[in-house]
Amino acid sequence: MLNETHAPGLTSWVASANQPGCDFPLQNLPHGVFRRRGTGEAFRGGVAIGDQILDMAQAYATGMFEGAAAKAARLAGAPALNGLMALGPASWSALRLALSRALRENAVEAEALRPCLVPQSEVEYAVAAQIGDYTDFYTSIDHARNVGRLVRPDDPISPNFQWMPIAYHGRGSSIGVSGQTYRRPMGQAMPPGATTPVYGPCARLDYELELGIFVGPGNAQGEQITLPEAEQHIFGICLLNDWSARDIQFWELVPLGPFLGKNFCTTLSPWIVTLEALAPYRQAWERPVNEPQPLAYLESPANRAQGAIDISLEVWLDTQKSRDDRSGPTRLSHTSFKHQYWTPAQMLTHHTVGGCNLNPGDLLGSGTISGPGAAGEAGAIIELTKAGREPLTLNNGEQRGFLHDGDAVTLRGWCEAPGKARIGFGECRGTVLPALSR
Repeated sequence: MLNETHAPGLTSWVASANQPGCDFPLQNLPHGVFRRRGTGEAFRGGVAIGDQILDMAQAYATGMFEGAAAKAARLAGAPALNGLMALGPASWSALRLALSRALRENAVEAEALRPCLVPQSEVEYAVAAQIGDYTDFYTSIDHARNVGRLVRPDDPISPNFQWMPIAYHGRGSSIGVSGQTYRRPMGQAMPPGATTPVYGPCARLDYELELGIFVGPGNAQGEQITLPEAEQHIFGICLLNDWSARDIQFWELVPLGPFLGKNFCTTLSPWIVTLEALAPYRQAWERPVNEPQPLAYLESPANRAQGAIDISLEVWLDTQKSRDDRSGPTRLSHTSFKHQYWTPAQMLTHHTVGGCNLNPGDLLGSGTISGPGAAGEAGAIIELTKAGREPLTLNNGEQRGFLHDGDAVTLRGWCEAPGKARIGFGECRGTVLPALSR
């Protein structure tokens, strides 16, 4: 629901928050965890405002917060945000309102809070929560069709895709934050035409454009979270790159699913945009009438009315050569999250119907986000290049079928609509290093 914190005319005494195109205006107020770069400071929670971070541990110490907002503010300054996530929507909303009022132009709190600001250019980030479990979904029918046609041209979609949100349980220990570098993974693959697999560095390294959905309050084991309740259990959303070793992945996929092809690295953006901040960009969620409609437990009027979120998303690639010759990065794709076949609420509900217990800080990946339009809406390089058969030409003339060592992939996201303030997610960047052979 919209409230005073969403008013498009609001401005802040933090001048950079009022600049056109700023990702973090007063209407956003996302949460993250940071410390000053190059120091031995403890990591602590902060809120992005313009090009600054409001140090929430220091802000809480000013004594300006009261009631539910005070409890939330204390937990928002912690080195991991699981406690804040566990509080639920009423506390999150109370803190958001208090911060919005305190950071507005001419707010009396400005004098007390100004010393609590830290420039974003001077910090390093940590993953914002202790992620107990990570589940990666597969919810873009356009991505499923694009990849499925490469493997099964006559039958690209598995029969269950249109009936339930498909997922697998991923590896939480290899999740990192933007700026992450990682080694090209090693593993087994079956070369085309071969009868014996080979062991070596991944030859078909890919990115996946996704969103990360952080769980708020959890549920007891054996209990279900119904679809009408689901969004009360979602804290917020960040950018997520779920890197994939395609040759390793396709060889190991049957019968148990992803393993080494997916467990080596996942990169998150540092800032979590709350579900409340995304309220102005909600849209109706639609299922084509000629396709299977959700079973009753995955259906609700509210999900139909506003289950989709219009989040614009881009993928950019820069290479070692493009950095050396300063030719700049190349935009590979641009799409929107509104096209997903299943909504975040449906993902969370389906996750619990068998009795699985979720906990605050658990992470759900949306699955690769591809749009229904031209190839430029694809969320992975395997789609853009037809599995490497049609390489992309970058701005400086280089070609890519899959990722090379030294390549850096940057995801960006934002929301904008007529009569609404533009808010952004910052960026999610990761760089490929050469494999270490063993």
